[in-house]
Amino acid sequence: MYEVTIYTDGACSGNPGAGGWGAILFYGQHSKEISGGVADTTNNRMELQAVISALKCLKAPSKVSLYSDSAYVVNAFAQGWIDNWQASGWKTKGRKPVQNKELWLQLLAAMKPHQVKFIKVKGHSDNQYNNRCDELARMAIEKLK
Repeated sequence: MYEVTIYTDGACSGNPGAGGWGAILFYGQHSKEISGGVADTTNNRMELQAVISALKCLKAPSKVSLYSDSAYVVNAFAQGWIDNWQASGWKTKGRKPVQNKELWLQLLAAMKPHQVKFIKVKGHSDNQYNNRCDELARMAIEKLK
């Protein structure tokens, strides 16, 4: 099984507003940067889209260490929210529909062939790869303007 490291970030200019996402994938000596934007979206949707898009780049089952500064994304797995949402028919503890369900479903599908470990990084700090992903996301927003 391949071992891959991925860094992701999402950004939004206004929330909702123009949004962008960026990701960097590392495999051995190789790296790949990807990014994209959406005219009207939210920060959380862009965080999810970054992870989905990065995982979709993988061509074979992989052991993935995925670094994100998004508590929304990381805690969904680290704290078991995703399992609870699925068990409750995609309802929150307050019995409200889970936001961004279609993206969570896409993420689960993209994860299926892989072993993914989510790791929280502090955003806008000294992590060069997280900072680069933020830069990619912001450049994607600029392209929309």
